[in-house]
Amino acid sequence: MNPFFRPVPGLAALALALGAAVPAFADMPPGISHFTLPNGLETVVIEDHRAPVVVQMVWYKIGSADETPGKSGIAHYLEHLMFKGTDKLGPGEFSKTVTANGGSDNAFTSYDYTAYFQRIASDRLPLVMEMESDRMQNLRIGEDDWKAERQVVLEERSQRTDSDPGAQFAEERSAVQFYNHPYGRPVIGWRQEMEGLTREDAIAWYDAHYAPNDAVLILAGDVTPEQARDLAERYYGPIPPKPDATRAPRPQEPEQRAPRRMERVDPRVAQPVLLRTVLAPERNPGDQKTAAALTVLAALLGGSPQTSVLARDLVLPGKALYVDASYDGTTVDPTTFGLSLVPAPGVSQPEAEAALDAALARFLREGPDAAQLERVKTQIGAARVYAQDSAHGRAYDYGQGLSVGLTVQDVNDWPDILAAVTPDDIVSAARLVLDSRASVTGWLLPEPPASEPPVSGPAAARPAPADPAAAGPTAAEPAADAAQTGDQP
Repeated sequence: MNPFFRPVPGLAALALALGAAVPAFADMPPGISHFTLPNGLETVVIEDHRAPVVVQMVWYKIGSADETPGKSGIAHYLEHLMFKGTDKLGPGEFSKTVTANGGSDNAFTSYDYTAYFQRIASDRLPLVMEMESDRMQNLRIGEDDWKAERQVVLEERSQRTDSDPGAQFAEERSAVQFYNHPYGRPVIGWRQEMEGLTREDAIAWYDAHYAPNDAVLILAGDVTPEQARDLAERYYGPIPPKPDATRAPRPQEPEQRAPRRMERVDPRVAQPVLLRTVLAPERNPGDQKTAAALTVLAALLGGSPQTSVLARDLVLPGKALYVDASYDGTTVDPTTFGLSLVPAPGVSQPEAEAALDAALARFLREGPDAAQLERVKTQIGAARVYAQDSAHGRAYDYGQGLSVGLTVQDVNDWPDILAAVTPDDIVSAARLVLDSRASVTGWLLPEPPASEPPVSGPAAARPAPADPAAAGPTAAEPAADAAQTGDQP
């Protein structure tokens, strides 16, 4: 969102002034309740009594894109250090206690947020709420812990990025995509800056940003709203807010006017991969229509390996082995829309790009097939219905949404907005991202035989369509799950 974060004006301040929790919204879906404690902690309760299990998630509205230049990786580093103990718990005792009580826990960091979660029997919910609230205010980082944990995150970078050509390519592509915005930095950090992180850096980050008025509490599962409110007030209510905890405005992207191209050759790569990305709008409070159209557009273009538009035009005729389109608008600032492609054997890079361009031009010319659009929307709706069976997944939807500045009502409205996408909306969205003259086109290539130099694409001066925000060898999205560091739901 532009600027970085647009909360409901005055909501937390009003709660503090009144000294009472902000009441729930009037029109809540069944089983959903919402309140804000006087100290600013926004809480969502997702009631589901089918199993005696509950999920607690605490999301801090701060991530790697909020880091000070030169301190990349501090958000993720602190995530690790949050397991090193408090005045009450020794190093590692938090997770050991959760495990001893039959539960599981973990954490993850993204560009826009850092989150911690536990899944445990519902009668143990007070225990994990007590421990989580304790480390929100009483973290202790021992002299023997910070250097060892810094080495752990450096090794994590070695394993996940430095030894993976696809991850390195995605990291380099992001740096090319974003001229000025911190989404161009890796979540885990640049190695040379990670090596310089100190205990004092971690404590300063914690003291500045870990506060109830910059956090979201989600409780999902076998818990009632009354129980949730009582426990939240008991354990989190006494924690004082911090006046300057919320994130500062971030540097924003200038207008991007020219296409850019890049290549990476690596002997570990088995097949060429094309990635093409373009900046795209994010979901905004009260304004999610364009993001919904882009979500459906991605599913239309690449959502099925058999029936999607690009599968029909590229895979079935034998021009590509794999195609994909992806977009995730649940970010604070503009995200990316992306396309990826693995050419079929015998198809050159120029031929693959020309085939992709022709398929996109045809789609822009003809628009979506009405019947296919309805099928895709039905599939998206069905997937969301199935996701309701997961307490963790539902908690994630609300936690992520609120952490990037959406409201509970925005999260509630999202399925209906997706279902209301029209063919005209798709055409407008396609023109926005497929006609862009400011895309990044990248090739990840195997090392050619000694006598054959890499074949560059033909379109250095030609406007390139859009590219994805995905994961693994097709990674591109700045705040998609692939851009997170840590375990994921």
